[in-house]
Amino acid sequence: MERVFNTLLAAALLAVLAVPALAFKPAVVFDMGGKFDKSFNEGIWNGTEQFRKETGIRYREAEVTQEAQREQYLRRFAQKGSEVVIAVGFAQASAVEKVAQEFPNTKFSIIDVDWLNLPNVQGIAFKEHEGSFLVGVLAAMKSETGKVGFVGGMDIPLIRRFACGYEQGVKYINPKATVYQKMTGSTPAAWNNPTKGGELAKSMYDNGADIVYAAAGGTGLGVLQAAADNKKLAIGVDSNQNHLQPGYVLTSMLKRVDVAAYEIFKTAHEGTWKPGVKVLGLAEDGVGWALDEHNAHLISSAMKNKAEQVRQDINSGKLRVHRYDDTMSCLSHQALIRK
Repeated sequence: MERVFNTLLAAALLAVLAVPALAFKPAVVFDMGGKFDKSFNEGIWNGTEQFRKETGIRYREAEVTQEAQREQYLRRFAQKGSEVVIAVGFAQASAVEKVAQEFPNTKFSIIDVDWLNLPNVQGIAFKEHEGSFLVGVLAAMKSETGKVGFVGGMDIPLIRRFACGYEQGVKYINPKATVYQKMTGSTPAAWNNPTKGGELAKSMYDNGADIVYAAAGGTGLGVLQAAADNKKLAIGVDSNQNHLQPGYVLTSMLKRVDVAAYEIFKTAHEGTWKPGVKVLGLAEDGVGWALDEHNAHLISSAMKNKAEQVRQDINSGKLRVHRYDDTMSCLSHQALIRK
């Protein structure tokens, strides 16, 4: 009888201990393009999925297709008792600011925002210009024509930050290089227009560019396709996109939103989540570049060594990469190198 009692007691204790884990219901609101955009949103999905697989805890999710849905989904998840809600992208900032004040006991983490100052809001920002500088270095070393390109999504300071970092990296290696730049549009539709992305990239290839970097969400898939169609090279962004067009993607500028999403859920679950702003750059492994079996043959030892040297110089402060947002312009690279 005593053994049965102890067994029942142990089972009861395990059930009690399991309640917090079962009750924890995090949530994520993906933005335009959806969680399978093979870029920014999908990076977030990879992180939340990693958390689910490791803990067995399922999360609530929604994919925004219309602007008004951002606020609606955030409010719905807060009303349902989600302890933490991830808002994907700067476009959700105004919705987060409003809903966070309505639900002060709900934690909100927003990606690509560093300007919200509320006691229950955490902003995660990245030094995209540092990672873009690195892939610019690789592009300049690989280019045979001295001409490369950049296709951006929506024309906003964030994407100009990618473009500026890339241009600096290219010209750090080859000051005489030509860097073509085009933005896809001025509305959110610019993130999901692969046809236009492909057209912009092709025009650059036709003008002599042999490598085009895409920072354009789903639109960038058109750039990668254009590279394959024209037997040229492209550079992917956010997630590792090397596998999408093997042999035609020189590398991908990694923006580790997957790590950020995983850490948001993990810290909220453990009780260590904190409001405020986190900024992740090369030093924090928040940005970088992808090397795998799909592009290893495209990257020489000299290129790898140079990229590593540049990474160390940026981290040490020997080399400073200008951030477009600081002046709303892209300064000449000569002013940025500290010998």
